[in-house]
Order: sequence, then structure tokens, then C-alpha cells
Amino acid sequence: MTSEQAVQTIEALRTGAETRVKVQKEDFLVFRQELIIQPDFKQFRGIARHGGNTEYEYMQTPRS
Repeated sequence: MTSEQAVQTIEALRTGAETRVKVQKEDFLVFRQELIIQPDFKQFRGIARHGGNTEYEYMQTPRS
């Protein structure tokens, strides 16, 4: 996954085009690097899955 692909994935979650995306273990660092600089970072929820994969979803209310 490239940085541009990560940004596109983040935008798809934000707009509701995708409700949940799966990020593979090898793509996690690239995805997270782009995610943490987003102004609405706290509205993304990551769910750890078996094997080092993570699923992300966008919440309407920010987590605390």
C-alpha cells in the first residue's frame, strides 16, 4: 500500500463509501502514518484481528 492508497482508503471510510476496511499486517505502518495526521483521527476505530491484520471503521462521534 502506498501513501496515496492509504489516503484514498481513509477518505472512503470518512465519506461512507466503505463501512469497514481491512488493512494487512504489511500495510499497517503506511496506513497508520497517514491516519494519525488526519484532523478527525479520533473518529477512526481500529479492530485488531488474528495474524496482525486490522479492520478500521469510521464513527460519527469521536472516541475519548
